[in-house]
Amino acid sequence: MRHAKKRLQLGRFTSWHKATIRSLARNVIINQSIKTTSSRAKASRQMIEHLISLAKVNTLFARRQAQRILGEHKLVALLFNEIGPRFSKRASGFTRIISLGKRRGDDAEMVIFELTEIKKKEAKKAKAVKEAKSQPVQAADETVEGKVIKEEAFEEKKHEPAAKESLGKDKKPQKKFIGGIRSIFRKKSDSL
Repeated sequence: MRHAKKRLQLGRFTSWHKATIRSLARNVIINQSIKTTSSRAKASRQMIEHLISLAKVNTLFARRQAQRILGEHKLVALLFNEIGPRFSKRASGFTRIISLGKRRGDDAEMVIFELTEIKKKEAKKAKAVKEAKSQPVQAADETVEGKVIKEEAFEEKKHEPAAKESLGKDKKPQKKFIGGIRSIFRKKSDSL
């Protein structure tokens, strides 16, 4: 008898079911937020919660268990070095499901499945890169004499229009997509 064996099967065989759940877990660890169906999010929630609780323990055995599920050393390192310490003060509730409504094609309930503590690093990196690029240029202007910089700028401007004109002349028009397909599927009667 199958007592206490209930799970969200997702309409798949066992191996497909496991692969789907692992794929969702990997994507949540990489992207920290994904858009998926409600049933898939609910099915993969248990595995992701388990992986984050392993990351909080941070032992060799926990790393090996996570490696068995995730299959990549980079993902295990990301999980244990960045995501695990973020949830060190939290006992449970590492993920959340936010409803988006129904999908137009098949009326499936769509959700955003994400970690509760998301690190916003993209905006900070972009600002830091812009500031870093502007500072060395200003420092170089101050250290080098003004005459040398003006001469280099004049030489670059002098050669730019010629380079653009030569690129325009050498460029050949591309074949159209349909024309290329016609040559592949040409019939004998077309050649007459």
